[in-house]
Amino acid sequence: MSIKTFTIRQADINDAESIAEFNRLMAFETERKKLLPQVILAGVSTMITNPNHGFYLVAETDGVIAGSLMITTEWSDWRNGVVWWIQSVYVRDEYRRQGIYRGLYEEVKTLASQDKSVCGFRLYVEKENVNAQKTYQALGMVETDYLMYEELQEGLRYCED
Repeated sequence: MSIKTFTIRQADINDAESIAEFNRLMAFETERKKLLPQVILAGVSTMITNPNHGFYLVAETDGVIAGSLMITTEWSDWRNGVVWWIQSVYVRDEYRRQGIYRGLYEEVKTLASQDKSVCGFRLYVEKENVNAQKTYQALGMVETDYLMYEELQEGLRYCED
């Protein structure tokens, strides 16, 4: 399948089910985690209806959502500005290698350049996801010197055991 045109737009609540499914597919594809459908749909819906959490962009062609990504924010006191985090990136298999992610990424760059509070953007990627790393590098992103650590609240359940 080869697409000629697609539109990038901010997601609305009608896109929540598609985005939630993308997140489930991405989590399984990259980490072999089976996200709980009701938790991820609630999470996506909350993000869409509460813009202070961030926003989603979707790429649409012929009425089909071909891909999406999420932007969340982090305050950087070092830079006196906001860093946008690109997360939950997914492009449907049949639309990969056709410029969908590049289009989403270019829209992030455009939106960031229009907001003087944004000082840059980042993303994290699984260590084994070499294809994604190559894509990000080809778009001009550089690997940082940071590792990521986390501690989740006890009892949090977001994927199947």
